[in-house]
Amino acid sequence: MNNVEAMALALKVADDGSMTSGDVPVGAILLNSAGEVVAIGTNERELHNDPTAHAEIVAIRIAAEKTGSWRLDDHTLVVTLEPCAMCAGAISQARIPRLVFGAWDAKAGAVGSVWDVLRDPRSLHPIEITGGVLEDECSNLLKRFFEGHRERK
Repeated sequence: MNNVEAMALALKVADDGSMTSGDVPVGAILLNSAGEVVAIGTNERELHNDPTAHAEIVAIRIAAEKTGSWRLDDHTLVVTLEPCAMCAGAISQARIPRLVFGAWDAKAGAVGSVWDVLRDPRSLHPIEITGGVLEDECSNLLKRFFEGHRERK
């Protein structure tokens, strides 16, 4: 599965997940070295009243349980929104070597927008980062959600 195909799947996960949980539509998938989906995650903060239930964290937890290891050092994380500082830290701690994301997050992004946690020379492990994959589609999903959210208030 290439980056565009993986991001298209993450977009579907994000859209489906927000309909279920009512949370911000962010989707994350973890792929193993063969390109197979090991775990999917969506934002579940509202669903579980859990501030740590970001899509990336949910997917990492599921993958660690499925693989029987917290070390996901042969996986790729694909997420529709640039990870925040918490998620960037979790990516590093899980030893995930590759990150692909869609939309940039000018308010809380920690992979180049506001901070650059994963490329900081003091980071634990080097991570290959590809940003902006299907960026318009990822941004538009978020824009539609927030426009609808404001209308309901």
